Amino acid sequence: MQAELITIGDEILFGQTIDTNSAWMGKRLNLLGIQVSQITSIKDEREAILTALLAAEHSAANLVLITGGLGPTKDDITKHVLCEYFNTYLERNQEVLKQIQSFFKERGREMLESNNQQADLPKACTVLLNKMGTASGMWFERNNTVFVSMPGVPYEMKHLMSDHVLPKVQEIFQLPAIFHKTIMTEGIGESFLVEIIKDWETSLSAEDVKIAYLPSPGIVRVRLTSMGTEIEPLQEKVNRKAQELHQIIPQYIFGEDDISMEEALGKLLIEKGKTIATAESCTGGYIAHLLTSRPGSSAFYLGGFVSYDNQVKVEVLKVDKDSIEEEGAVSETVVKQMANGARNLLKTDLAIATSGVAGPDGGTDEKPVGTVWIAVASSTGVIAKKFLFEKNRVRNIRRSAMAAMSMVRKVLTS
Repeated sequence: MQAELITIGDEILFGQTIDTNSAWMGKRLNLLGIQVSQITSIKDEREAILTALLAAEHSAANLVLITGGLGPTKDDITKHVLCEYFNTYLERNQEVLKQIQSFFKERGREMLESNNQQADLPKACTVLLNKMGTASGMWFERNNTVFVSMPGVPYEMKHLMSDHVLPKVQEIFQLPAIFHKTIMTEGIGESFLVEIIKDWETSLSAEDVKIAYLPSPGIVRVRLTSMGTEIEPLQEKVNRKAQELHQIIPQYIFGEDDISMEEALGKLLIEKGKTIATAESCTGGYIAHLLTSRPGSSAFYLGGFVSYDNQVKVEVLKVDKDSIEEEGAVSETVVKQMANGARNLLKTDLAIATSGVAGPDGGTDEKPVGTVWIAVASSTGVIAKKFLFEKNRVRNIRRSAMAAMSMVRKVLTS
């Protein structure tokens, strides 16, 4: 089964809004064995919408998912164009109107006539009630193709997809059984990883298991997929091949099924009953942000320091001033002292410290942009490692955080 995605909105074409909706929908559809054959972004104009709808209907797609253009303003014309395309008319839906009225009443906000008009929906559609907002979803069927129009607000779209669209799609269409498993790796680049596991990868074809490498800064996700008629055999063979991979590269695997590094480390800290602190320079508090982004982080994260200025390193973390003057803030000696200082101040079991040249400026021949020192202090001592990343500031910060958490994970599991 194939699907097409259509996003409507000038803001997407102008680069003012990133189309995260298509990525989320594509992932959810793929989990059901539905292949996305095309993603189209168009202007909020009648001709553009009609052309995209007609092209989708004449394609091989069985399902067309549309987001955007359903707001209360005059430039949101999607409903009117849908009426034209499906030869119907707008009719005020009393159930939707009551829900919109309740939505505004609960928030103590005044309703305008434009808000009332959001209850005007195409007579020929099946209405999908939106409990997260005021723009309803609309389900149409024509010539063996299902069209679903949803608001572009991501959390509203996700609600409609999860509660209405995907369950209804599963009822209507005969979907294959499909099973995915994602192995999360870090500390190794994609090309090196491929070389190490090439013999194992060759064995996958005999099991009818497909592999995909999905790299991001500091992380390579290895996704295994198999499709068939029954889920149990698929699970058995994919899980078996995953276990083989665990045996081949255990040092690079930190989790499965898209678990983040911070979530995996948090679970490990709780499991080990350990606490941690941070002392960050080049990462500017990003590691602290990641560690506290999950519920329950107070069980292991006690606090941290953003010691961006050298004076903070000296006065707060008790880094030796002479060490900074002689070796520089980006050095093994300094980053070790930062880690020890944070651990001693907050009385934690472990502490992370980072100091580097994130860029794009500030590099030297000796310490070019991308040079980062990371240290981890624990009861067994303090270890430090030098990294040379790239010239992109954002990626350097991200990769430094991943490397730092990886070092902590290895200390805990060694």
